[in-house]
Amino acid sequence: MLQKTRGIVFKTTHYSESSVIVQVFTEKLGLQSYLINGVKKPKAKISLNMLQPLHLLEMVVYHKSNSNIQRVAELRQSPVFQSIPYDIVKSSIAIFLNEVVYKSLKQQSKDDILFDFLFHAIELLDKMEKGLANFHLYFLIRLTRFLGFFPDENAYQNGAYFDLKNAEFSSFLPPHSFVIPPILADLWLQLMKGSFEELEALQISSNDRKLLLEHLLDYYRLHVDNFGEIRSQAVLSELFS
Repeated sequence: MLQKTRGIVFKTTHYSESSVIVQVFTEKLGLQSYLINGVKKPKAKISLNMLQPLHLLEMVVYHKSNSNIQRVAELRQSPVFQSIPYDIVKSSIAIFLNEVVYKSLKQQSKDDILFDFLFHAIELLDKMEKGLANFHLYFLIRLTRFLGFFPDENAYQNGAYFDLKNAEFSSFLPPHSFVIPPILADLWLQLMKGSFEELEALQISSNDRKLLLEHLLDYYRLHVDNFGEIRSQAVLSELFS
């Protein structure tokens, strides 16, 4: 059956001399794998460049509910990125976010609200000119809302710690090492209560930004099964150091 849907590219795997299998988080069908032939040919209708991490697509697909690999009838980029592929900072952020999202959304079914968040965030990343250094931090915290471990901001009190293991603010030092000290917990709260449009005004030192990123990835490891290491973390930390 033919289905028309928007999609977000997660991962492309080489399948044969000219074909790939692309994992796409679609608006109407959730996470799907598509076999696309001929993408490496010089005059391919669907080129490999269109299937880079987090590229946004409009697709017409053949969908069979009893098949693990689907096929594509039509595919185009929409919107076409104006800056992410050509800006080293934005492309590095995109690669990092893609790695985190891909590891977090295993077997993801259809989810309109999550899809809209991801699509809108990627569109904003392509358009943004300021506040980029904090973009990944805010994105990771907001994503936890859809993954089920977004903290209760109303529980915050001045001088509170943030307990990564129990996903909560605490007035007392928790009896384990997975904890954020009060100064960083306050920045964590500011990110929780902020927005993409306010990132430029958020003042975070390069050292605090690096520590927050390390804590955020620890937070994901504690709450996402088999999350593991993020290879692109080192590149991002170097960019914003």
